[in-house]
Amino acid sequence: MLYPAYVHIGDDKHAYGVTIPDFPGCFSAADDWEDLPHMIQEAAEVYFEGEDIPVPAPTSLEQLATNPEYQGGVWLLVDIDLAKLKLKARRVNITMSENLLHEIDRYAEQYHMTRSGLLAQAAEQYIHRKQSA
Repeated sequence: MLYPAYVHIGDDKHAYGVTIPDFPGCFSAADDWEDLPHMIQEAAEVYFEGEDIPVPAPTSLEQLATNPEYQGGVWLLVDIDLAKLKLKARRVNITMSENLLHEIDRYAEQYHMTRSGLLAQAAEQYIHRKQSA
């Protein structure tokens, strides 16, 4: 999912600093522009690791552009892979037909997955596809 990241411009002596406004207190840095996306992904993973907090929707750049906190740098939209965030798992109960449950279990076994893992992955892909449409 694309999240805005604010880049504080570096120089020969200072790295590029990055703030991710949608994740309060989450920041990163890199010496080179090319390293920023990787470092931002890593910072997001550390920020959410084991936490029981919801992942917020991205704030629009239009909302952030007028914020006086963010002056003198540049905005970068970074595709943060939310599937890599190791959030605290939560147990849920769902109801579905026995036939569908059997198909899910058969598929999960065939691909060496758990039922929960398959359902979570399918839901993430479905949501991402709908949001991209």
